[in-house]
Amino acid sequence: MKKTLFLCFFALALQAQQLKLEINNFEIKSISSSKPTYSLPLLSFEIDKQITTTLSKDWTSKLDITYTENGYFNNAFKVQIVFKNTSKDTLNLRNVVPFGTSDKHVYMTGLGDHWLSRTHIFQPNKAPVNVIVPDNAWELGYAGIELENGKKVCAITRRKSWEKATRKRFETIVAPQGTVVYEFYADFYEGTWQDGLRKIFQEKYLYDVEKFDESLYQRQDLKWIQDTYVMHLIMAWDKWFYTPQDGYNAYKNFLKNGEKLYGGNDVVGIWPTWPTLGLDQRNQWDLFRDLPGGLPKLREMAEYSRKQDTKFFICYNPWDESTSYKNSAKEGEKGHLDGMAELVKEISADGVVLDTKGESSRDLQMAADGVRKGVIMYSEGMAVPKNMSGIISGRVHNALYYPPMLNLNKFIRPDFAIFRVAELYLEPIKREFATAFFNGYGTELNIFRNGKPLEWLDEQYRYLGKTSRILRENSAFFHSKNYVPLISTLKDKIYVNEWKIEAGKSAIYTIFSVIPEGFKGLLFEVDSTKNYHYVDLWHHKDLIPSKQNDGRFYIEAETDAFNQSWLGTNNEGEVDCIGKFPKLLDINLNIYEDSLKIEAKQGTEIRIWAGLPSYEKAYKSFKNKQRFSIKLMDYFEQYEGKFIVQLFDNQQLIDERIFEIKAGTPRLVSKIKINTTAVFDNKSMIKVPSGKFKFNFTRGDDFVFYPDEKSSIEKSMKSFSIDQNLVTNANFQAFLVKSKYKPEDETNFLKHWQGKKMPDSLTNFPVIYVSYEDAQRYCSWQGKRLPTEQEWQYAAQYPDARDYPWGMAFDSTKTNAGDGKIKVVGKYPNGANELKINDLVGSVWQMTNDVYQNGSYKYIMLKGGSYFKPTSSWWYVQGGPQKLTHRQHLLRVSEGFERNATVGFRCVKD
Repeated sequence: MKKTLFLCFFALALQAQQLKLEINNFEIKSISSSKPTYSLPLLSFEIDKQITTTLSKDWTSKLDITYTENGYFNNAFKVQIVFKNTSKDTLNLRNVVPFGTSDKHVYMTGLGDHWLSRTHIFQPNKAPVNVIVPDNAWELGYAGIELENGKKVCAITRRKSWEKATRKRFETIVAPQGTVVYEFYADFYEGTWQDGLRKIFQEKYLYDVEKFDESLYQRQDLKWIQDTYVMHLIMAWDKWFYTPQDGYNAYKNFLKNGEKLYGGNDVVGIWPTWPTLGLDQRNQWDLFRDLPGGLPKLREMAEYSRKQDTKFFICYNPWDESTSYKNSAKEGEKGHLDGMAELVKEISADGVVLDTKGESSRDLQMAADGVRKGVIMYSEGMAVPKNMSGIISGRVHNALYYPPMLNLNKFIRPDFAIFRVAELYLEPIKREFATAFFNGYGTELNIFRNGKPLEWLDEQYRYLGKTSRILRENSAFFHSKNYVPLISTLKDKIYVNEWKIEAGKSAIYTIFSVIPEGFKGLLFEVDSTKNYHYVDLWHHKDLIPSKQNDGRFYIEAETDAFNQSWLGTNNEGEVDCIGKFPKLLDINLNIYEDSLKIEAKQGTEIRIWAGLPSYEKAYKSFKNKQRFSIKLMDYFEQYEGKFIVQLFDNQQLIDERIFEIKAGTPRLVSKIKINTTAVFDNKSMIKVPSGKFKFNFTRGDDFVFYPDEKSSIEKSMKSFSIDQNLVTNANFQAFLVKSKYKPEDETNFLKHWQGKKMPDSLTNFPVIYVSYEDAQRYCSWQGKRLPTEQEWQYAAQYPDARDYPWGMAFDSTKTNAGDGKIKVVGKYPNGANELKINDLVGSVWQMTNDVYQNGSYKYIMLKGGSYFKPTSSWWYVQGGPQKLTHRQHLLRVSEGFERNATVGFRCVKD
């Protein structure tokens, strides 16, 4: 048994200064005279499920352990460790961990006895996290430690060989005198514990290869697979692909339905071979040719698919060796490579599903390249690191029914396109979609199993649509090597992955929670920077970092609750997603004017959503517009609630803003139409000078909400002219005679006239029983228009914002105090204002141009009060003369309903 060994590390960051890790009798002693902060063994391991370490003596009667320095591999120090069973019993050896297990550092090893899913990451003070590792590394052990001098060391153990022993996935059954050889690799790293994992998994490929061939990943014609997230594999006899009644329209309808529910398929692969292959002598290529319409029809379907932004895959069964193939080309039959290439060419396939294979081969890729560029090889299983250079996409196979939450294959190669296999036939599978989303990769809906559970199918697909939208719109983040899994959180059992393209800039955070009651609170640390902001992309709400007592900033996350009975099932868990974006999009909302101003600093398209984005809804698109303004009701009618404004650069989301219009909020929908025609009676108008004006307002009952702008906002008013007097019956009769005007709805029109003929007795009284449309037509005929509320009030209060036309105090001698009798125009000349405008209060309610609308109602704004003042109940509309600041709505139903005995108008001219 070797007692002392110096493990030498070369750290490039330290100018190749040689540092030495001393191991004496299996104990870590020093690195250049600096000790770890706690005592560490060289290894911990389990014998017959009993954990021990190399520092203990309880294994010496059963095992002999030796280690030999093997120099360096890929700049990491390498040691060979041999376990030999010296006992007379068969031993179960497993969970070999470098530097041992401890609650003071991060390590990785098996937990429990699951036959496929045992590997976990252990973090101090956190629940262990079940993880997926490459298929050739299930038994690995990993640890990252920090030394007293601040240096950090990461190490991994890998099983290499065995004699007189039986290898199992996670353990080795060692017979007496049997041996198991492990390789131990160690290196320095800097940064967080995840950077130790990055060193070994992402940079060193678990020491499977010394140099990685990047050529496939650099090919531009193959990069499209990195931006795909929804795939269906479908058998050729599935009713969603072909039926005798509908033919291939069944497939077209399937694609169309997918567009609505989950944004469509990025890839569809068809499968006409297994389980019918071998029923007769036809080979796999023959079965494609014998489908309805043959290869020409399949080519038509492939071309149709691409028009729907869906790639079309075929399958390849390498085990098909017993059908009508001939081994010799002289016999005229095609071999596997030629047969696949011919099918790719004739169908114009975009990819090939490699049945039963976890890797591709140069020959397969070259055969496809020879007939069509951009053809993807898609393996049934995940390629292990040494094979990843030969294929750029593969699956997380559903042989693992309940998959671990975190997939470290994604960490090894973020630009390797992964799809989690999910099946629909058995049960809801929201967890499949949620964990795929959390890991930043796609889902393969394998619908080979028969059955379509329509009861909950659409609901599950909609959830897939929600996760896939975020993945698609932020795709560049999810194949960047700046990915950090499991960043630190303030709450256990809710996990966060960080995705960045460039350090310190934009980021996406995917969140997965197994807290049934849901969660809402500060969760993880973020930067607080003036040039960036945070958005919850799942719930679509703005987030503001919160500074805590430790001086750090944290962001809030929110996950929905789910039924506790779903824990441990494929329906458990909920997600959230937070984006950190540069401030590229500015929005300025004036709710009560229904105006939205947008300015974008870059980007190609702005999308505005009424409500949360969904593939079942439409958005309004504004392409190549950097600055513009819209009236919301012109595009979204009476919608109230959240509005989502998104900025895109092509198909990638680069910023998002959210605003909300609360239910019942009135918004100005009327427009000012400047009239430039001749004025017939300019002598009756008074010029209102331009000036500054503080718009204050009062109101009565607010059952139907009034516009609630901030009071005392100073407005800049342009000069205009206003009628000195209210429009009289005589004025309106002249209009009718000369214009021949007739309203479309004559109900109650000039109801106070006799048979629509004005009595002489009404000549100088204000015209009443007219609608908003009647008044607009009159004003237009006069070359004028109705005043806005602000114009009316500015002119009435001029020059000193008085409450009444004559001053601040009410004076019943200067107006009709509400005696119920309408008076002639100009009856109270002492009640005129500074500009000599008559009858501003106490005569009739005066229509303004302003029409407001909310989600339920539409109304005209009235000013001035009237001669009618009901007093028997406070439920009545406030009558009599009102302050100049007072506003009253006239609810819109129809012209006939709105015409009444207390409403008239006057005009203005620009």
